[in-house]
Amino acid sequence: MEDSAEKTNQIVVLLIGPPGSGKSTFCDTVMRSSLRPWSRVCQDIINNGKAGTKAQCLKMATSSLKEGKSVFIDRCNLDREQRSEFVKLGGPGIEVHAVVLELPAQVCISRSVKRTGHEGNLQGGRAAAVVNRMLQSKELPKVNEGFSRVMFCYNDADVENAVNTYSKLGPMDTLPSGCFGEKKSDTKSQPGIMKFFKKVNALPGSSSSNEGTNAMRKANEKTENFRLGSADIVHTLAFPSVSTADFQFDLEKASDIIVEKAEEFLPKVGTARLVLVDLSHGSKILSLVKAKASQKNIDSERFFTFVGDITKLRSEGGLHCNVIANATNWRLKPGGGGVNAAIFKAAGPDLETATRVRANTLLPGKAVVVPLPSTCPLLNAEGITHVIHVLGPNMNPNRPDNLSNDYTKGCKTLREAYTSLFEGFLSVVQDQSKFPKRSNQTAVSDSGEHIKEDSERNKKYKGSQDKAVTNNMESGSLEDTRDSGKKMSKEWSTWALALHTIAMHPERHENVVLEFSDNIVVINDQYPKARKHVLVLARQESLDGLEDVRKENLQLLQEMHNVGLKWVDRFQNEDASLIFRLGYHSVPSMRQLHLHVISQDFDSDSLKNKKHWNSFTSSFFRDSVDVLEEVKSQGKANVASEDLLKGELRCNRCRSAHPNIPKLKSHVRSCRSQFPEHVLQNSRLVARPETKL
Repeated sequence: MEDSAEKTNQIVVLLIGPPGSGKSTFCDTVMRSSLRPWSRVCQDIINNGKAGTKAQCLKMATSSLKEGKSVFIDRCNLDREQRSEFVKLGGPGIEVHAVVLELPAQVCISRSVKRTGHEGNLQGGRAAAVVNRMLQSKELPKVNEGFSRVMFCYNDADVENAVNTYSKLGPMDTLPSGCFGEKKSDTKSQPGIMKFFKKVNALPGSSSSNEGTNAMRKANEKTENFRLGSADIVHTLAFPSVSTADFQFDLEKASDIIVEKAEEFLPKVGTARLVLVDLSHGSKILSLVKAKASQKNIDSERFFTFVGDITKLRSEGGLHCNVIANATNWRLKPGGGGVNAAIFKAAGPDLETATRVRANTLLPGKAVVVPLPSTCPLLNAEGITHVIHVLGPNMNPNRPDNLSNDYTKGCKTLREAYTSLFEGFLSVVQDQSKFPKRSNQTAVSDSGEHIKEDSERNKKYKGSQDKAVTNNMESGSLEDTRDSGKKMSKEWSTWALALHTIAMHPERHENVVLEFSDNIVVINDQYPKARKHVLVLARQESLDGLEDVRKENLQLLQEMHNVGLKWVDRFQNEDASLIFRLGYHSVPSMRQLHLHVISQDFDSDSLKNKKHWNSFTSSFFRDSVDVLEEVKSQGKANVASEDLLKGELRCNRCRSAHPNIPKLKSHVRSCRSQFPEHVLQNSRLVARPETKL
């Protein structure tokens, strides 16, 4: 791809999909984060907020292109005839793309039926019949219609990848041409879909939204559309009112804090829901919270109250929750009454065992996230993947740590408790939404490579990992806290502790350690992503990753950088053509701050997928020189989003895009283009003077 300072490359993107496929959300998400100027053309609102005509859409698109903007065509565009006039908008300097949101029919119907306040008023029971009719005449786009690029999305992960692709486009960037991601149609699945259509067609066109939702819920349950892991599952946290039962916290004050914290966190958790649960229909805390949330106009579909047994919400109440909170005791043990006893009883001994891996005790205001093992009854019967233990303040004089009616301290602690709880839920949402959940039966190298637990790496480090887990259990928790008191978002699995163990006890690992001192350890990356790839580990506790670094760590960071340069010099004495970068991953997959010293050839059989490549060639990789400057000037380092790992495969020199790793590697081996300008600056590349950059 060649950038041009004189010319802006414009794009017309036709979103193709039925109602409920996510077209408007796609546009809005890209337009919020993109540096490229976009215009959204939506037929549902084009006539002064009301539905308009195709001609009006064409007129607005033409006008937007004349203004230098790229354009999203937010219509269904399900057949070739509907698309043809928009394809004609293309021309010199204007490409026409199609993004096909080919999500399962059940997902689109379910979303359409359940939504409220839709721009085109297509919601409730009527939506099912409309989606059905549209899908039966669907005609998927082909490049020969006049598109320069067609991209297919079959699930939420595909959609997120497409969003990232368009969000990162600058005004002069282009995308590779062709058809991407298309799968062969599965004709065997169509009878089942038609059967589902027949069920929803029976819904009367005049059905209310609630009637449609109830009917769809029954249909979805019959087709297992809401089973854990399905594409349209809504992440939901069910939580009891903390401290207001046995700990006797004032209900008015508690309800204010619950609503305050829910309002604060809802924007952070995407489409996820927060549900306050109590057993009694006459619950005062439920009525208080419901009234106060209504006064603040908080979205009642994303934060609401529910009456039921928190351990049986799905089986008895029809409420699908993947995370529940437990108002626990400081010992994190079964016993007592209320929610704590009920949850430990329902989960069985598996919960107590899993909790002990995370923590032995808990302080007021803190929370600990506990993933449930596959054998846990709560997971199998209710679909609950995580329990979050949370401990609030105590106002009961007959219980430990009584605050003697000190509500200044009590309110502060209760706010901290809900903050810890909701942040724990946010970490679960991010983990389950962005990446497949790592199983306990796999291990991952720092660059993201999954291997069997009985592989060579784990044979080598198994004793160290077991020791690390024991040490963490004795200290109480794998969660650390910052100065602010907020819980860190990362919880480390057993396999992720290997680097920490080596850093703390290098003398026990002579077979892998290249050098060590009081402050650092140097080892080879177990699965190198280039011809030369070593890690410089910090030997300081509480530095799990780049996010933990502060100004007091500046001297250590400089030493790590200097040691990295020493190894670069050693490698270049062997091969003067090698070029290196030194840097950190924004979000490490293994515990313990470590600097990557990696040659830029990326000639390695261990580099196998998009995550491997983008973790070293996108801005997810933070150059050591930049980190040093940031920590010195602002007291901490900037970290980038893990979304960058899902970006397109682009050459680290010329930035051309490639459809897969083999083709990318083939190109990289022969590419002699100059490195991008930003990489050439600030000594981010380390090369011998005679080497061409």
